[in-house]
Order: sequence, then structure tokens, then C-alpha cells
Amino acid sequence: MIDLAIVGHLGDAAYIGAIAVGGLMFNIMYWLFGFLRMGTGGMTSQAFGSRNLDETKRLLIRSLAIALGVALCFIVLQIPIRHLAFWLIKPSADVAALAQIYFHICIWGAPAVLSMYSFVGWFLGMQNSRFPMFIAIAQNVVNIMASLLLVLVFHMKVEGVALGTLIAQYAGLLLAVAFYLRYYLRIRKRVVEKRSIWDTSALKRFFQVNRDIFFRTLCLVAVTLFFTSAGARQSDIILAVNALLMQLFTLFSYFMDGFAYAGEAVCGRYIGARNLLSLRTTVKRLFLWGGALAILFTLLYAGGGTPFLSLLTDNAEVLNASHPYMRWTMLIPLMGFAAFLWDGVFIGATATRYMLLSMLIASTAFFSIYFLLQPYWQNHALWCAFLCYLLLRGLVLWGFSQRLYNLIKE
Repeated sequence: MIDLAIVGHLGDAAYIGAIAVGGLMFNIMYWLFGFLRMGTGGMTSQAFGSRNLDETKRLLIRSLAIALGVALCFIVLQIPIRHLAFWLIKPSADVAALAQIYFHICIWGAPAVLSMYSFVGWFLGMQNSRFPMFIAIAQNVVNIMASLLLVLVFHMKVEGVALGTLIAQYAGLLLAVAFYLRYYLRIRKRVVEKRSIWDTSALKRFFQVNRDIFFRTLCLVAVTLFFTSAGARQSDIILAVNALLMQLFTLFSYFMDGFAYAGEAVCGRYIGARNLLSLRTTVKRLFLWGGALAILFTLLYAGGGTPFLSLLTDNAEVLNASHPYMRWTMLIPLMGFAAFLWDGVFIGATATRYMLLSMLIASTAFFSIYFLLQPYWQNHALWCAFLCYLLLRGLVLWGFSQRLYNLIKE
């Protein structure tokens, strides 16, 4: 959002499109390995709940080792990755040229981003949401300061925004490492054999849980990639409009993720402790808070959505083109909040197969609705399909919720 807001005032819709495309490329890459956070968080919370501190240390080491290996592959394969992404998204020549600059700078942040996934998941699993909050705040402060300095003082454009993001990513990683070294001395001192870290049965469970999350994320990436690509095929203006409106979804999703992460950590802990009553109580409280927040955001978007977009860009053509689609963004909170909350609960339970099934159903509905309505509604069909996709994710997981409670009874 910071990157988009800065380039949104550079005067050309192509800058907004470039950040949308560049950001999507990294979302695709990183989301595919979101299991480094989700799987690590769920399994760590269960190990914490069962008081198995040795396993919590092993989980962090496993996750970090995989994160750094994947990051190295991303850096080595950055050129074919870029070619494949541009072939899928099909941006205009102007957007592609700017997005290429952004991509080849930010790709060097892969080790920091993926390692942060491991640390954040582990902190949450250890019932510590404060450290991820401090890290997120610090990262964003550094990002704002570095990006504004490079763009306004050193007169860089996309390069300055990309470098600001890169600097912030490594600042966040350094802070995570500092927190671990300073506050987890008891865990650090525990001696675990290297053989136990790479134990076959433990690795099998780690990858079973994360395999379902990986394929679930593939579906999510397919929807997100198609959403951006469908806008890009219409025009640079529609691409920019959808990118701006998606910031309203992103903003809401990060607020909801706070409750989803809490559900992940606390539900995982109660499942590890075999405490069914506390698990049910936690789920009820999550939905009370989440429902209230969804209503609040709906009211905020109804009254302040357009002024918010004006903060992100002063391009009058893009702002005017966004007005017909504001009605869809007002529905995002109510249609989507249940999906985020159930995701957190099911991650904490490591019941990832149900998450995969819900995403398969919702993704199929997304593409079906879009291709059915697109000849008549054009870009409105894209937003209608996206909202139905969000709603179905929550409804299907709600249908599976009793099976989740049965995990404790078994």
C-alpha cells in the first residue's frame, strides 16, 4: 500500500499498474510458500499446548532451513520467473518495463521475507503476537522513511520504492532474530539432536500439513493472478482501478488476520491440550469480534472509500473510473470475514485438508461465475465472482467445523 501510494502521485497510471503487477508477482511466489508461516504456526501452537518445547525448537529450525533454500532458488531463477509471470499477466509494454525494475530489486528480499514467515509463524505458535506486531510496525516505518527519502530526495521512482521495500524487509528480519536471541534463551539452550530435526516421521507430518496448504495456495494464487490479468487485458486504467480497490480488501484482510492469527495460536494450543470447551468458546469469541469488525469496515467503506482512494493517487482518470465499482468493495467485509476466521481456526488444528477442499470449491465458483457474467458485466463480473469466492470459502469451512471439533474427541 505504501509503494502504491507513492507511485500513485507520480502522474501516470502505468506506475500504479507496475506496482500492481510487481506486487502480484511476489504475492504469487511468497503465497505459495505461506505454509512456512501457517504450518509452522499451527504445529508450534500444538507443541506448545502439549508442553513439548524441544519440538518447538525443531520446528523453527526446519522451517528456516526450508525458507532459505526456497529463497535461494528464487534468486537463481529470477529471470525465468519474470518471463513466466509476464506471459501469464500480459501487462502493457510501459507497465512491463517498470514492473521489471521493481521485480529485479525486490527479489533480493526473498531470504528476508521467507525467513520472516518462519519467525512470525513460530512466534504466534508460542502465543506471542506482540513480537510480530512490533516487527510489522518497524518494517512499515522503515519502508515509509526509506521510500520517501529515495523518491523525494534522491528523485528515484520505481527504483526508490523497490529499494525502500527491500531495506524494510531486512530490517524486519534483523528485529525478529534479535527478539529470538534476547527473549527465548530457554528454548535456545535446549539441546536437540540434528537427527531428530530431520526425523523422517516428523518431516512427513510437516510436509503433509504443508502440502495441503501449498495446493490451497495454488488455488488462491490462480484466482488472484487471473483477477489482475483480467484487468490488465481490459486497459491500464482498469488495471490501476482494480489495484487501488484491492487495497481496500487488503486493508480489511490484515485487520481480520489479527483475529485469524489469534484463532490459529489459541485454538492450536487448546487442541494440543485436548480442551474442547475452551476451543468452542474461542471460536465463538472470534466470530463475535470478527462480525463486529466487518460491520465497522462496511460503514467505513460506505462513507470513506472514495477519500481513501484519493490518498493513494491523484490521477483523476483512475479515480473517476473507480466510482462504479465502489459498491462491490463495500460488500467485502461482510462477505469475507468468515473465511479469514475459519482459516485461522483450521490452521491451528492443522486440519489443512478441509481448507484445501473449501478453496477448490470457491475457486471453481469464481471462474464459473466470471465466465458466465463477463459478456454482460465486464469488470463488474470480476468483482461479483471475487465476492462469491470469499463467501463460499467461509461457508464451506463452517460446514466442516463439526469435524474439526471431533478431532479432540477422537
